[in-house]
Amino acid sequence: MTKSTKVILLVLFVLILDQSLKIWVKLSFPLRYEQLLFGLEWARLRFEENPGMAFGWQLPEPYGKLLLSLFRIFAVSLLIYFIRQLIQAKAKTGLLLSFALILAGALGNIIDSAFYGMIFSGSFHGVATLFPESGGYASFLHGQVVDMLYFPMFEGYFPEWFPFWGGEYFRFFRPVFNIADAAITIGVLSIILFHRSFFNESEEKGQKEDAAKMTQEKIPDQEYQDTSQHSSEEE
Repeated sequence: MTKSTKVILLVLFVLILDQSLKIWVKLSFPLRYEQLLFGLEWARLRFEENPGMAFGWQLPEPYGKLLLSLFRIFAVSLLIYFIRQLIQAKAKTGLLLSFALILAGALGNIIDSAFYGMIFSGSFHGVATLFPESGGYASFLHGQVVDMLYFPMFEGYFPEWFPFWGGEYFRFFRPVFNIADAAITIGVLSIILFHRSFFNESEEKGQKEDAAKMTQEKIPDQEYQDTSQHSSEEE
């Protein structure tokens, strides 16, 4: 199996898993619905929608959502090009799969933003419907990203002596996310933890190319000086 095939299969697997879970949640529960996973208090399914980035972060309206969607599409285009370059450069499979996870996660959330507002009704007043007669709840590129994974592992209060947040309530892990967010996070962490040599190799390659370029630029100057010196000697 070629490296390209492995990348494509991983992207498709993550996308199918991500979209299947999102569509099931969207068509099964009202907004803010919550239930335990496997009977565990710290692992829950909580249906949330957000117009922003991973883990619920967002840009201010009125143009924040549109700008974010356009940026995602631009970033994904660059990432696809970059992965193709890595494949041609015979990069390691682990590095390629890490970038494939990031690509799959970005594509998963782009699908929500681009199409969910057009094909689903809103979820705020009840369970959404697919292809409602009255039309979707938002236009192209203005859909909400569906989140559902919630892991409030522990909660409590910071001690009074704790800087900035002393005495304040906290809950870890507070953000609600989805499989696409998880894929992006795993891909980034994998690159940082297991493929740091890639960045070192790229830097060394760049330095060698710069050195070779400087050497090539010096050769004509040296040839000119040698020619001038030879002409002076003949005179």
